[in-house]
Amino acid sequence: MNRLIVGSNSTPQINAPHVYEIRPHGDGRVDLISDVLPFRCACWYSEPDAIIDAITHAKLYSRSHDAVIRIYNHAGDVVWAHEHKVDFKEP
Repeated sequence: MNRLIVGSNSTPQINAPHVYEIRPHGDGRVDLISDVLPFRCACWYSEPDAIIDAITHAKLYSRSHDAVIRIYNHAGDVVWAHEHKVDFKEP
């Protein structure tokens, strides 16, 4: 699905990257948040591999799109970020 996003310079941006946020709870769970998830919902994962599971889900769901995955700490600071660029090549 192509998304149309109007930037600050009023020129449309087609195929903007999928942006995912992984935010921790105090009880060992993490939320995976993104506007591109079905029904614009957040998914949550629990220990022991909560962060790995959330990253895997984001990478799998955006495998054919550019993507940005950010992991936040409890204070709201980004502690890890990953950018994935899709490079389609003609066969």
